[in-house]
Amino acid sequence: MKKYRLFGVISAVCVTLSILYSLVGNSQTPTSRVLLSTNPSLERILPFEAGTERHQSPVNLTLQAVDAAGKSLENAKISLEILTPPSNPWLTTDFPIVEGTKLLQMNALAPDGKLEIQQMLPIRGNYQLLVKVSPLVANTFAPYEQSLNLNVRENPVKYKYFVVIAAILLAVGLLGGWVIGGQQELQQGEIAPQSVRLLLSSLTVVAILALLFINVSAEVAEAHGSGHHSSDTETIAPSSQKSQGLEIQLQGDKNATVGKLANLGLQVKDSTTGQPIKDVSLQVRAIALEDNLTVFAYKGLTDQEGKLTWQEQFFDGAPHKVEVEATPNPGSSRQFTPVKVAQEVEVEAIAPPIYIRLIGLFYFTAIVGIGMGMGLLIQHRRTPQARGNS
Repeated sequence: MKKYRLFGVISAVCVTLSILYSLVGNSQTPTSRVLLSTNPSLERILPFEAGTERHQSPVNLTLQAVDAAGKSLENAKISLEILTPPSNPWLTTDFPIVEGTKLLQMNALAPDGKLEIQQMLPIRGNYQLLVKVSPLVANTFAPYEQSLNLNVRENPVKYKYFVVIAAILLAVGLLGGWVIGGQQELQQGEIAPQSVRLLLSSLTVVAILALLFINVSAEVAEAHGSGHHSSDTETIAPSSQKSQGLEIQLQGDKNATVGKLANLGLQVKDSTTGQPIKDVSLQVRAIALEDNLTVFAYKGLTDQEGKLTWQEQFFDGAPHKVEVEATPNPGSSRQFTPVKVAQEVEVEAIAPPIYIRLIGLFYFTAIVGIGMGMGLLIQHRRTPQARGNS
């Protein structure tokens, strides 16, 4: 009996130790992480709408790198990739070509562990932010990666528009089913009554007009960027300037395509010695010239090589202007008045694939067909009652 009691005591001690070990292990689970905040708040973020007059502004995204204790990590380098929501051919967005692509890719110096950008989000859905944090000074903290999600809801107005259009199409189908299902006498040599023939002819014309509208709209969207230029392009700043002992040059692609990243960069160096100048404050903006709308903005610093590089997708097929203003970093020994450089980027729009247009036409036709089926069913149930009353 004593042996069994001793065995029970040992078992209880082992269980207690395992519980304590698990508690200690759980207490060590907090690790370095990235905190994401947005302005406006997440529930108020709406996707970009081309051709609308409502006030639109990019979303302020703030990424804060903190350690396990929640303290900001200093002297960090933050790499950020923004991936757009995945493609869904059955429920496409306003920019089908943008779905499932990269919206932004950049490396930024974060002396206070914080990266702040302004980014216009083009479509609804779940965006993925891939963040890598590494130290600028070796061995100050362990580098880590984190994936963040940002869900953008659809504009509620579009649901209202869809309900109105669906109601109209359903009513048209219902009327058609009612007419076709009604008892009508055939004249000699007629395949169908005149009212039915007129209805079918009208539906054919409507279908042709709808298909033409979808295709013409796509062609207009494709030519959206080539036919409109803002008057600001006449006074655009040069892409390279030498001023106050500085040489600032904006580099990168001058032609871009919707759905693909454009390579952009800036080089700051001493105009006399050619040596790179680090820690120069830069204010970057990408502006859609057609509406004078800022789609991307970032304020940061040049790196050890006097450079700032990033890759950006211009999702709207219209001319854009990339503008950078260089200012001296507070406390720097080199002081100068702000210098601005800019470069225009022509963006090639891509029309949605034909199958996406046909899917939209299929939905409209299906709604009309449902309405027509309802009309036929009503007439079918009405006909026996009419015969019985007669």
